[in-house]
Amino acid sequence: MFQGNAIVGQSGGPTSVINSSLCGVVQGCFELGQKSADSKIDKVFGMKYGVEGFMQDQLLDFGEIAPSVIEGLKTTPGSALGSCRHKVQEADFPVILEQLKKYNIRYYFLAGGNDTMDTICRVEKYCKAQGYELRGLGVPKTVDNDLFATDHTPGFASAARYVAMSVKQAGVLARDMKKVDQYVVFQTIGRDAGWLAAASAVAKKDAEDAPHIILVPEIPFDFDRFIQKAQETLDRFGFVSVVCGEGIRDKNGVVVSSLDADGNEIQKEKTLDKFGNQELGAMAGTSVAVALHKMLGKHLKRESGAPCRGEFQVTESLPMCGADRATATDIQEAWNCGRRAVELALAGQSGVMVTMKRVSNNPYTIDYETAPLDAVAVEAAPMPREYVDAENLFVTDACLEYLRPLIGELPEYVKLF
Repeated sequence: MFQGNAIVGQSGGPTSVINSSLCGVVQGCFELGQKSADSKIDKVFGMKYGVEGFMQDQLLDFGEIAPSVIEGLKTTPGSALGSCRHKVQEADFPVILEQLKKYNIRYYFLAGGNDTMDTICRVEKYCKAQGYELRGLGVPKTVDNDLFATDHTPGFASAARYVAMSVKQAGVLARDMKKVDQYVVFQTIGRDAGWLAAASAVAKKDAEDAPHIILVPEIPFDFDRFIQKAQETLDRFGFVSVVCGEGIRDKNGVVVSSLDADGNEIQKEKTLDKFGNQELGAMAGTSVAVALHKMLGKHLKRESGAPCRGEFQVTESLPMCGADRATATDIQEAWNCGRRAVELALAGQSGVMVTMKRVSNNPYTIDYETAPLDAVAVEAAPMPREYVDAENLFVTDACLEYLRPLIGELPEYVKLF
């Protein structure tokens, strides 16, 4: 009989549905933890502020939380347990092991992205090497949609809908205000993958509709091509809608937020986070949308030859907590992933992350499978090349076919002329 307590934590940036995954884990532990013939879960704890809080003995006992509150997690944004971005060091492992022993924790669940899967993988391997039996399971989460081995990640669909709706509505405004402002730049999060920027294309019905240009990290930024495409679009429609991922880089690997109005690098000092990644967007006090705005303001010309003016929109973390735009499918899939992790742990599995495999687009159907943690940890999964139209600075029909079932139907708006 494999028996002990369970603990669940959240790590990294939140999504609109990460708490639904938390709900799935907790409810799964309570509902299934005593039914298995070979495995048992007694108490269920939560890490306050991730592994960092766990090492500091900050735990929550879900047995003391009302079932109605746990159920309410399904539709609550943010990270209800509190999150962290602590990079686990070698010196942390003995502390983590002592905490696991102290609370007799044998089931270890974490919801997160690449770095989180790396944490579970390393903790599980360390415990095994020390002779401590622990079943470590990963629950996928990230609005960036850049985890390997899964069709998509819980949280992405809702954030993608947030972006698509925002770009669609901002595009209507830009079209109607084109005699005043000739361009608008919308920036999405996404360090290495352009999934969220690509999602904006679902909003487009006609050629005039926003967006006109989509810039993703998978395709090196070409200053001359960008200005040319923007000018062609302005000449045709009278305004330009640009969507960009925060991590776009030029052919030399320089982030576009470090470029001036002529496409030359001006900011060479880099700010790094705890994981050694270059800080982007608001965290670094820079913005690719601002850089693109300056380029367009200097080089884009109206028919009269006069310079253009425009605006930029930087939503940063808003798509991560926009519960009002969360999709019902995303909420349910997030819960299912949490529940599935418990089922796998009770069945004896460890060292894996729950994954989703698409079976059909119409009707939209998925299956739940698994992938080894060390196969999904650390490295990001970019968009497939066949999803990106580099020549036209847009996405392909194959990309739209992938995105539409996740985002769902968008509202239709009328126009007078």
